[in-house]
Amino acid sequence: MSIVKKVTTLGFIALFSLGVAACAPEVGSPEWCEQMKKKDKGDWSANEATDFAKHCIM
Repeated sequence: MSIVKKVTTLGFIALFSLGVAACAPEVGSPEWCEQMKKKDKGDWSANEATDFAKHCIM
């Protein structure tokens, strides 16, 4: 395998890994609820507050 193919392949793998690692938890999931509990309430958007009430309280 040529050096160009190796570097290109490693680049794509790195980008894919970063993309997967940067994904936020799905709204309403237990992980998302925990993340919102830790976030300052003043930083919540109206949509986040509604989603939290809908998915994490009820």
